[in-house]
Amino acid sequence: MTSGLTPTALGLLTGLALGFAAAFGGFGAFVLVAVLGALGLLAGRAAEGRLDLAALRDAVGGRRSLT
Repeated sequence: MTSGLTPTALGLLTGLALGFAAAFGGFGAFVLVAVLGALGLLAGRAAEGRLDLAALRDAVGGRRSLT
C-alpha cells in the first residue's frame, strides 16, 4: 500500500522544509522558501519522469519551445 504522496509532492515538501529550516521571518525568507519549494517541485517531477530536463534546458537557453 502506498502513502499517496507522489515524488512531486514529496519534493515540494522537502524544498519547503529546507527553506523554513534555512531562514526564519522577513521577505528574504519568503523568497528563499518559494525558490527552494520550486526547486523541490522540479526535482520531484523529474524523479517521476514528468519533466523533460533536456527540453527545459533548451527552452531556458532559447533554443526551442516546450510545445
